[in-house]
Amino acid sequence: MKPLFSLLLGLLVVLTGTAAGALDGNALLLQVDRKMNPESYEMYRKLINVEPDGSSKEFVLYTAKKGQDKMVALFLSPASEQGRATLRLGDNMWLYIPNVGKPIRITSLQSVIGGVFNNSDILRLDYSTEYSVSKAEETADRYLLQLKAKTPTVAYDTLKMEVDRETLLPLTIEAYAASGMLIKTLRYSDIDDFGDGLLRPARLETDSPLYRGYKSVMLFAKIHKRDFADEVFTLNYLPKVDELR
Repeated sequence: MKPLFSLLLGLLVVLTGTAAGALDGNALLLQVDRKMNPESYEMYRKLINVEPDGSSKEFVLYTAKKGQDKMVALFLSPASEQGRATLRLGDNMWLYIPNVGKPIRITSLQSVIGGVFNNSDILRLDYSTEYSVSKAEETADRYLLQLKAKTPTVAYDTLKMEVDRETLLPLTIEAYAASGMLIKTLRYSDIDDFGDGLLRPARLETDSPLYRGYKSVMLFAKIHKRDFADEVFTLNYLPKVDELR
């Protein structure tokens, strides 16, 4: 009986260890998304493009997001951009310019503000909407997630994300092309309390080996949970986005 008991005990330890050690990367990524933002919300952001000589240009945007695939952003400043708006519906994006006949189609890899942030960064959906976790590891203080784009239309083929184990907030993200080339690195910092239990980074900074000497910064403010009608996320509503504020 003793050898049989030992065998069963050993098997139980193996099975228990496997279950305890298993890391569900996709479930973890969903938690990261909800730690960063409510599913539907409004927020204000300042985007800063910094040139190699130290000069910079700033943009202020009001943004509204609904569910997994709808987002609209309105430029509040500078004066030259005021009234412009961008709309994202899934993989489709448009730019509205006052006094121009109709919204213009734009792509995820273009940038309506120049700098290192592209349209996909500015109109970012939940990470779990666009990516699946292909590999998940853990260290003493971090989770290491490798994300694979669900479709070829996603701006980056692969993301390597470091997540703080205690807060479940992203620390750094490396974005790669399908060729394996590093496109950019994104760094989250400055944890702030936005109210209603939302404790998340207030700063996102990025640089790229493709644009040496340049960097872009995104500063987040006034993130609030809010529901919107579907009408808000239509081409016809773009001239009226300012009415949401």
